[in-house]
Amino acid sequence: MGRKAFYFDMTHCIGCKACQAACKDRNNLPLGILYRQVRHFEVGTFPEVTPYNYISTCNHCAGAKCVKGCPTGAMFFDEGTVQHDANRCVGCQYCVWNCPYGVPRFNHDKGVVGKCDMCKSWWTDAGYKAPVCVEACNMRVLDWGEYSELEGKYPNAVHDIAVLPDSSVCDPSLFINAKKAALQKDYKLTIL
Repeated sequence: MGRKAFYFDMTHCIGCKACQAACKDRNNLPLGILYRQVRHFEVGTFPEVTPYNYISTCNHCAGAKCVKGCPTGAMFFDEGTVQHDANRCVGCQYCVWNCPYGVPRFNHDKGVVGKCDMCKSWWTDAGYKAPVCVEACNMRVLDWGEYSELEGKYPNAVHDIAVLPDSSVCDPSLFINAKKAALQKDYKLTIL
């Protein structure tokens, strides 16, 4: 199995949060912890404002800083994904601090970190088509699969948008069909 990746078509995302809810439910996450999060941004000034949504999660980077920063090996590479072993996690949060995307989440009740595992532990390993977030998407703006296949399927997709760190930092396994507004540096996070 090769490197796995996500694709996100920002041009058709309506921000419904079905992916976020499916992930939260599948992982039985407590209040305040999300492994997939829908965030709303805008660029411009009134009356010339352009909104867009970005759906963040673990990008399963080829050069994952969380893996490099984990002293116990709890964060590790497995079959083209970045995985986390809660039994080896000591809750030091080095992975949280090292991830430029701010993805790993510390669970205070359990004293360990958690993150998106691409549903590998129970969904994709069992032969299902895709992670629950992809399956739950009403607008079908999420896709998942082999990195090389998605690269060929979506040749105009980008890895960099203004709200993300430069992709050269850790080589994310993420393809984005971005709105032009998402490439502008003058963005603002909006609360809906």
